[in-house]
Amino acid sequence: MTARERKESLLSNITSPHQLRRLNEQQLNQLARELRERVVEVVARGGGHLASNLGVAELTVALHYVFDFATDRLVWDVGHQCYPHKLLTGRNEKFDTLRQARGLSGFPNPAESPYDVFCTGHAGAAISTACGLAWASENAPNAPKVVAVVGDASIVNGLAFEGLNNAALLRRQFLIILNDNSMAIDRTHGAMAHALDRIRTTATYSGIKQSTEQLLQHMPLGENINKALRNIKAGLKTSIHGGQIFENLGFDYYGPIDGHNIPELIRVLRRLSDIQRPVLLHVHTQKGRGCQYAVDDPCRFHSPSAYTLKDGKAVFEEKKRLQWTAAFSETLVELARRDDRIVAMTAAMPDGTGLIEFRNEFPARCIDVGIGESHAVAMAAGLAREGKRPIVAMYSTFMQRAYDQVFQELCLNKMPVMLCLDRAGLVGGDGAVHHGFADISIMRSLPGMVLMAPCDQSELKAAMTLGLSLRGPCAIRYPRDFVPESLPNCTPFELGQSRVVLAPPTGGIADATLVCYGAMVQTGMAAAKQLAAGGLNPCVINARFAKPMDEGMVVRVLSSGKPVVTLEDHSAAGGFGSAFLELACDRGLNTANVRVLGLPDRFIAHASRREQLAETGLDAAGVVATVLDMIQLGASHRRYKSVAQTRSADADATQRKY
Repeated sequence: MTARERKESLLSNITSPHQLRRLNEQQLNQLARELRERVVEVVARGGGHLASNLGVAELTVALHYVFDFATDRLVWDVGHQCYPHKLLTGRNEKFDTLRQARGLSGFPNPAESPYDVFCTGHAGAAISTACGLAWASENAPNAPKVVAVVGDASIVNGLAFEGLNNAALLRRQFLIILNDNSMAIDRTHGAMAHALDRIRTTATYSGIKQSTEQLLQHMPLGENINKALRNIKAGLKTSIHGGQIFENLGFDYYGPIDGHNIPELIRVLRRLSDIQRPVLLHVHTQKGRGCQYAVDDPCRFHSPSAYTLKDGKAVFEEKKRLQWTAAFSETLVELARRDDRIVAMTAAMPDGTGLIEFRNEFPARCIDVGIGESHAVAMAAGLAREGKRPIVAMYSTFMQRAYDQVFQELCLNKMPVMLCLDRAGLVGGDGAVHHGFADISIMRSLPGMVLMAPCDQSELKAAMTLGLSLRGPCAIRYPRDFVPESLPNCTPFELGQSRVVLAPPTGGIADATLVCYGAMVQTGMAAAKQLAAGGLNPCVINARFAKPMDEGMVVRVLSSGKPVVTLEDHSAAGGFGSAFLELACDRGLNTANVRVLGLPDRFIAHASRREQLAETGLDAAGVVATVLDMIQLGASHRRYKSVAQTRSADADATQRKY
């Protein structure tokens, strides 16, 4: 940006939201346009959430114009739509580092700014956390004003309704803004979505309500007629809008209003900011606003990778390589053509989890429940009980939200439901809130659960084929990454059986054994190649199962006394390596030469997946370093033991001499 452009740019001179109040209407609209331009430019280079952020530019400007969030509280549900908020709160100069290592997070983060109240990334919690903020200062003088911004897709989540149920009891200012753009990532589904559609097509209820109240107040009529007119008003309310669902819960409902009209937003927000009771403002916005290709395809541009500014075409370094999500999609459709019992389910993410092709071919067998992972799993149990074979596709990080249903509805009832967990392990730019680091540890403790992880597309098909034959639940995990070339001679998955994919070249005892789970098989193979180049004879085992684990394999690899390293793209605590050690200890095996490589006990910040794997020692170089360290330590131990034995023998000889 030239000096002249910088001078003319409003955004480049905004260092604090307080400066917004100096701007007139025309300048505020210009600022909203500049916010969009900045977001489009930065996301084009490195990817990120685009369409949702473009839809909230005016709303964000209006919120910071009316409220002072240096002292007031603003909570974004999910938080992926926080880019304009970040730009207005002193982070414009760092915005080019978005989602990069040591750069800005793509979600709210209190470590970056006091304007960010919570780290977020999952849907449904904003009303509840905002309720806690409000309750904590309910009777305090000069209590901060509390605002929660929730999308129309998020508000259908069970947690959001739990928050609504409790927040309605507040006796102080509390504002929920329903940001309604008719979209989750894809189109919203369900009864609430239909209700909001009806509201959008009717007159603004708040205006009609106000007119009716004024009419009743100024007519000098008898009590009976007043009562009758109040009944008419109630009937009118029921007939013209769906906002009564919120009013019946105890909220004052206003809207819907145009979420791109800054003067109207400011006027309404000012009026509502001082109401000392729970209020819900319904704001209608357009996902992708101001960027035509994002408006035309808001699903694709919800969270695109790098693209060209001119036309939004994707920029790929490796165009021909298959992603795991696409591999799952192909395999699912292939299996469904042969088995009409298969029903595919998703929680508002048909595109992200690879169900679009399945939905196109089998629309009656594809169920999108909206943002409701718990409901998806429980509903899948019901489908399985009646003879269907549900396959629930979700991100690993979102499976955590359905843990109780996995326990009760699936495992306790032995329901044959397959959970296909995309984005398992480190996910790159989305960072700590989206890493799939806990699925193994969460589900390994549940009796009857089978846990699998394929290392390539052939194995994915083999794992899913086995899963469909089981009489109980199973989970299959795979990463956000390219699918490696399939290993030769893929064999069918047999329950609890591993596979040796690289034996020592000499056919003798391996100098070190790498026991790899899922995506880490390729890392193990790359590390083995480097070890072999250094003169060592490594062995690589594809574990395939974290539960049940291959007991015979564990006994064999530990019997040699040579170094054994377990590899997993998951938390080391409670994960695959823990299962390996537990089985070894249960069988009385010596585990002194075992090292568990997994994610450390801390949250891994945003960066590229490659950088994250290197940071945590889970790339080939990290594995090689671990093996060499173990071999060196073992050699030192053997030298120490030899010296100790020699000294002991000398001492014995001396004692016998005397």
